[in-house]
Amino acid sequence: MDFSITQGQVGVRPPVTKPDPRFLSAIGEEGMRKLVSDHYDLLAQSDIKDLFPPTPQGLAMAKQHSADFFIQICGGHPYFNENRGAPMMAARHQPFRINQKARRIWLESYIMVLKDLDVDESLKQSFWNYLDIFSIWMMNTVEE
Repeated sequence: MDFSITQGQVGVRPPVTKPDPRFLSAIGEEGMRKLVSDHYDLLAQSDIKDLFPPTPQGLAMAKQHSADFFIQICGGHPYFNENRGAPMMAARHQPFRINQKARRIWLESYIMVLKDLDVDESLKQSFWNYLDIFSIWMMNTVEE
């Protein structure tokens, strides 16, 4: 498994390939929701915890929105579109200061929850490759 992190640049949006839909088939919707929940639990204790809702209710809502997005992007039910409209994720993240350090912490937290996930390595790699490039699109702040 190659958890390499591609160097990103604010304002540059490299082409991104959606994850193999078999990743969602392999872990199921509940598995995706657990993966996202575990990821957010790590983020809530990280150096970028201030980018996330401070209340349990707010964090639960963020987990739901994120899981809905990833289920949809992996070819599952379009929960995100139904509940929130078109994703437009870069615009939705604009209010938050996301630099390369924040992106790295976000990705490293995903590595922690993905590394022991019991799923075919090629499917896991497909999801990781999406996260790696997708996260570049969210960067909106140059390092300080």
